[in-house]
Amino acid sequence: MTTSNQTLPDRIVREAERKTITTISRSTAWTQERKGTFPKRRKLSPHNNTVGWLLSELNEWVTSRPTVN
Repeated sequence: MTTSNQTLPDRIVREAERKTITTISRSTAWTQERKGTFPKRRKLSPHNNTVGWLLSELNEWVTSRPTVN
């Protein structure tokens, strides 16, 4: 049973879900990440190029964006 003051645990989001959440392309995310204006990716495996982002950081980035009227 959960109560309203409990939060869900954070989780790692892979590229396809990141794109759905943020609605920006991979190259735009990469460019903004390099500028420091987008959450940094996290390497998930030392053996390949698997990366992910924290869902909480992506959600924070989305809510910080200005709304378009």
